[in-house]
Amino acid sequence: MQAQGIIPIFRMFDERKAKEFYIDYLGFKLDWEHRFEPDLPLYAQISLHDVTIHLSEHYGDCSPGAAIRVEMKGVEEFHRQLIGKQYNYSRPGLEMTPWHTKECCVIDPFGNKIAFYENAE
Repeated sequence: MQAQGIIPIFRMFDERKAKEFYIDYLGFKLDWEHRFEPDLPLYAQISLHDVTIHLSEHYGDCSPGAAIRVEMKGVEEFHRQLIGKQYNYSRPGLEMTPWHTKECCVIDPFGNKIAFYENAE
């Protein structure tokens, strides 16, 4: 037996806002989306390199306001790209933490937080 990874699920309330934030702004790609019926809630998978996140409009799947940390290489370049996009709802900073990481934190339109970080040591 061997664990293979983890996929966080973030609650969302508006498909258009979610795609604008995750795909247009952060650069994730839409892997797939599913609805049981055309007028029922959306469940989708997005990815950025080796990072996978599920987004759900389903009430019971998760609570808004979750937080995850995403380790990455090139967090400064990623930060420059985000700032360069002039997204109206987010202007993240780049912080050197006391635990020796460089971090760029964003909060999605639904209150979920992602800390993109790189070890500085």
